[in-house]
Parts: sequence; C-alpha cells; structure tokens
Amino acid sequence: MRDVDRLLIGGAWAAPHGSATVDVVEAHSEERLARMPDADAQDVDAAVRAARTAFDDGGWSTSPLAERIAAVERIAAGLETRSEELARTITSEVGCTLGFSKLAQVASPIETMRAFVDLASEYPWEERKAGRYLPFLLRREPVGVVGAVVAWNVPQVLIATKLAPALLAGCTIVVKAAPEASLDATIFAEVVAGAGLPPGVVSVLTGGVETGRALVAHPGVDKVAFTGSAAAGREIAATCGQQLKRVGLELGGKSATIVLPDADLDVVAAGLRFTSFMNNGQACAAQTRVLAPRSRYAEVVDAVAGAADALVVGDPFVKGHHIGPVASARQRDRVRGYIELGIAEGARLVTGGPEAPPGLDQGWFVQPTVFADVDNAMRVAREEIFGPVLVVVPYDDGGVDGADDAVRIANDSEYGLAGSVWTTDPEQGLAVARRVRTGTFGINGYAPDPTMPFGGYKDSGIGREWGDAGLDEYTELKAISGI
Repeated sequence: MRDVDRLLIGGAWAAPHGSATVDVVEAHSEERLARMPDADAQDVDAAVRAARTAFDDGGWSTSPLAERIAAVERIAAGLETRSEELARTITSEVGCTLGFSKLAQVASPIETMRAFVDLASEYPWEERKAGRYLPFLLRREPVGVVGAVVAWNVPQVLIATKLAPALLAGCTIVVKAAPEASLDATIFAEVVAGAGLPPGVVSVLTGGVETGRALVAHPGVDKVAFTGSAAAGREIAATCGQQLKRVGLELGGKSATIVLPDADLDVVAAGLRFTSFMNNGQACAAQTRVLAPRSRYAEVVDAVAGAADALVVGDPFVKGHHIGPVASARQRDRVRGYIELGIAEGARLVTGGPEAPPGLDQGWFVQPTVFADVDNAMRVAREEIFGPVLVVVPYDDGGVDGADDAVRIANDSEYGLAGSVWTTDPEQGLAVARRVRTGTFGINGYAPDPTMPFGGYKDSGIGREWGDAGLDEYTELKAISGI
C-alpha cells in the first residue's frame, strides 16, 4: 500500500490545498492500493496558472522543435525504465492481465510518444503557399494551455496520446488522472519530474469529478482534451462552448463486427479475443455487436460462444489467464446489470451470465457473456456496456455484396468509433468498410496504429487523436501574407 501526499504542479511537488483523498483499490483482491490527493479548485488554479506562465512568458511555446522533441524522448525513456512497475500497477488498478498491461498499457504509450516524435520531425510547421492572388506563409502555432482529462481503462495510453502532441506543438499541459487509475499517474508524474522540463510545462493532478470540472471550466485553459463517456463529453462540450475554447472528445462506442457469409469462422473466433474482449471488454473500440448472416447464424453463434468459453477467467497476474476483473465494484454491478437487462429484454443467453465466475467470489469478476437472437433495438445492442459482453445480431445476407442489411445495422447506432469486417475476399471487405460510418475500421482484424488517426463519428466524439491529425488538434493555423 502506498499513500501519496503530493501533486506535481508546474513541474514541482506540492502539498495539496485540501485534505480530501481518493482511494485506489485493487480490482482482483479488493484491497486498498493507495490513497491519493483529491485536488481541489485551488490546486487546479495553481497548475493552470503555472502552465499559463510557462506558455505566455516561459519560452516553451517558441522553443526550438529539437528541444521539445528531446523532452518527449526523455519522458518516454523514463517510462521505459519503470515499465515493469507500471504494468503491475495498471493490472492492479484496472484488472487487465499482466501480459496485456506490458504490451498495451505500457509498451504502446511509449511507442506512441516515439511515433509522435517521428511525425513532428516531418510535420509542416510552416509552409509557403502560392495563393490565388498573393503568396502567403501558413504557420501552425500551439493552441495554448491544454487541460487533459483521461479515463481509467488505458490510462497511460490516453495520457501519452494527449501529452506528446501537446508538448511537441509547444503547448503546456495539465493532466487530470482518473481516480481509479491514480497510482500509475503518480509514477508518470515522477518520470516527468525527473525529465528536466521547464517549470510549468506539465502538471499532473489526481482527484474526482469535481477536479475535472474545475480544470475544464478554468478560463486559463485554451483547449480541453477528454476521453470518457458520451454523457460527460456533452457536459464538457457545453462548458467549452460557453467559453469558445477548443475541445477534443474521444468518447464511447458500440462497434460492429460484420461477419460476411464467406468468412472463415475459426479466424473470426480467434480474432474476437482482441477485437471484442480486449482489456476485459473495457475498451471504447471493443466490437461488441457481432452481425451474423442468417444463412450461417447458428454457426456464428456457436463460434462466438466457443471463443468466449475458451477464455480463462482469473487472477490477472497468473500467466495463461485471459480475462481478469473489471476495474471497480461499480463497473462490475453495471455490467452484470446489463446482462440481467439482456435476459429481461428477451435475448437468448448462450454462455456466461450475471453470476460471479465459479470460484471467484472475491474481486470484481464478470463472466464472458454472449447473447443471441438480439434485435438491434434492444438496449444491450445500443448502449455501451464496457465489459466482456457480446451480442449476436442477425442480418439478411442479400443485396449486391450480401452486406446491405449488415451495413444498415452497423450504422444504426448512436456511436461511430470502430468496427471490422470478416471475409475471404479483401476487396469485398474494403467495399463494406467504405460504407460503415466509423472513424476506424479493420478488415479481418482490428489494430489501431499511432500514426493512424483515431476517433469517431456521431456520439463517439469530436476530433481525432494519433497521426498527423493528432498534432493538428494542438495547433492553430495562422496565414501571413505579403512575404
């Protein structure tokens, strides 16, 4: 157990203004891991003021790109030296398996930072344009002070995805960690403190909802970058709209996996472990609606259920276990509540259920669950569950490519974040991918890349992260004529 009594404000450690705290509890043992400061409005104000000074007067916004690149590289290297500690901490906090933590929760954000460094080296910070009437210089300048509010499911990925492009663009940043994943954020803060950045450039705060609200509403923040629920995203967008400040929202999803009639179901079943059950289903891009052709519906249901039954549930630190607990008692109750709702709505429970997995009464475990005979109008097919629960929805395999109805159902969603199509004909898969209204999509798999834009349509958010588009989000365009 570790109790933390300080916050990284403006690059220096400071005692919190108030005495309120938040507890971090281990997902599989239900024991307290740490007690963290619950930063209040005065702590937020101190962090934003430090960031404002560093941006306006400290020289960071006009520093050479090489200096900013070196700073991000030092942070990435510092995280690498503590990768084992980070992986074990995140597994304790979030419940994902240790293998997933090492690969996706730690190695991925480090590589994301390095990918942004490579992108920044080639990014068109200044371009000369001929213009229609006269030449001009197009500059990309930093947007200013960034308030980054991140979710708990992949905490270091979300921090890296916001911090790296912000710093490379010349912005200063205040990071607000999720309360469930505050201990890994403290490790991150310790790495930043040792990276030798100028005062005020980075602050890291821990706390609850009110901490985030204070950061979003602070008039000294020029842009808010948020990852979380659509409901919270609407509130944040409203606040930013009132102040006319920039906002980026990476929100939820209810993504569809489209199984075409010619698909190899062994390949589909193997792919579900990542596309649908990754991080115990606690992923915005998890594809939890499986759309199956009526001509092969029973086969697809059997394949999906078999994939779920093959997942070994248990202690996330034990090698060979595929599914650990969800991140909190509240999340466990939410997921089990949706399973009970699916039964009440008339969906057919094929495997799993709302009961705790056998022998796992301690910890916030949920059985991998599959529903069949699901209508896309059911709540379990429309609302983000954020747990290891899949629904199999039938479609009529008619039309030119046999996928018209599947595309219609895939697009019949408030969300539009991710998706995939499974087929032995890649060209047919590409034709389907072009018709589904989502920000990211995969053919015979799903694998986001830090050089590829990530984000969604509709209720899945505003803006994009990763790639050149991720750098764009932290810049303002300035056109200078008469040169």
